[in-house]
Amino acid sequence: MSRTLIRGGTLLLPDEGGRLRGEPGDLLIEGERIVAVGVVESSDTLPLAVPGAAPPEAGPPTVVDASDCAVLPGLIQSHVHLCQTLFRGAADDLPLLDWLRQRVWPLEAAHDPDSMRASARLAIAELLRSGTTAVQTMETVHHTEAALEVIAESGMFAVAGKCLMDDPETSPAGLVEPTDVALRETVDLAEAWHGAAGGRLKYCLAPRFAVSCTDDCLRQVGKLATELGLRVHTHASENREEVALVEERTSRRNVAYLDAVGCTGSHVGIAHCIWVNEAEIDVLARTGTHVLHCPGSNCKLGSGVAPVPRFLEEGVAVSLGADGAPCNNALDIFREMRLAALLHKAGGGPETIPASTALDLATRGGARALGWENEMGALVPGAWANVVVIDLQRLHTTPRHDLVSTLVYSTHSADIRDVWLAGRQVVEAGRLTLWDEDEVREEAEQQAIKLYQRAGLA
Repeated sequence: MSRTLIRGGTLLLPDEGGRLRGEPGDLLIEGERIVAVGVVESSDTLPLAVPGAAPPEAGPPTVVDASDCAVLPGLIQSHVHLCQTLFRGAADDLPLLDWLRQRVWPLEAAHDPDSMRASARLAIAELLRSGTTAVQTMETVHHTEAALEVIAESGMFAVAGKCLMDDPETSPAGLVEPTDVALRETVDLAEAWHGAAGGRLKYCLAPRFAVSCTDDCLRQVGKLATELGLRVHTHASENREEVALVEERTSRRNVAYLDAVGCTGSHVGIAHCIWVNEAEIDVLARTGTHVLHCPGSNCKLGSGVAPVPRFLEEGVAVSLGADGAPCNNALDIFREMRLAALLHKAGGGPETIPASTALDLATRGGARALGWENEMGALVPGAWANVVVIDLQRLHTTPRHDLVSTLVYSTHSADIRDVWLAGRQVVEAGRLTLWDEDEVREEAEQQAIKLYQRAGLA
């Protein structure tokens, strides 16, 4: 069993009131889990903090000096699309529905297994280098298994699923599937992959949004989620035109409609939720449905600003995500934290979303959204050893009066020095060790050229 002692850093920990703060200390990893947090003895017989754990058979731990560094739990993004990473820069400056119809859907339909693998590898490499160790991701209609294989290979923690699009009136020919075919394939994938990779991979049901899914599909998703114990990952109320389309078809607003067909609850995550009314906010709060806030994507697509302060006032569960590379265009959670804090101050005042709240959305909020609230998102004994070390000896992080403020408002993802996934170091001294970064980039470049050609967008 490997043992790693991260010594002398400033740990990100909750205070008695639950607010995050920085505290000097050490952190001990045994195998895949954190076993001690605080001041850890420097000896060959380091204490175990997990009740009932057997003494380690390994010798002294590998000691990592974290002086002048912050030590964080791995950051968590609750809404991304690994399959879209090869589309970065190919769908800029368009509103949502044009962005989908003219660019994203043709590119998704042109994927083959090789391009899907390259896209997922590029995304995971970028995510890990910027401190994200767990994601909830919606893949496209075809070749989802290729993305799942890459997730499992990487050791990344993920809630992932095949996109469902079964309405022939609103879905493109290259992506639409008959309802029974789409649901049968997603159930087969769930049976094969849910709980795979040592429990690091969960399968989710992923209807794209109410515009591209039939009523029958969404109702069956609601039932299957309960029967199979799966999470549901979808989009809603991102764009005014989208909301109008749903209301025209169903006589209900988006969130109210999802509630009516059984697609709300503590196992459900809905990305965006910008154009919601008070009744829908009440539904989100009452049902415990998670809002997956993507401020960068929402700004870039000109979709609007989600009422996150109102959500938090009403007890709605909120977390953060970068969304996909073609609508952001980076997968950097530090950008999203800073933007989430600043964006809402513009209209509500400087105290609207404090730095501690923004950081909480990217840690404990993300863990709750992925159904891993007791296993990640905090530096506590027994949690998965997903750990990030950030170098604070930079011009833009000097001086430091408050760690949380520094992390949200000053830190860049380029400041990340080391990352561990379940005790395995995957970034060391700012360099990815999981894969060769140059090979990942070259493969992505080559597959992107072929993909654009197949899509007729070269």
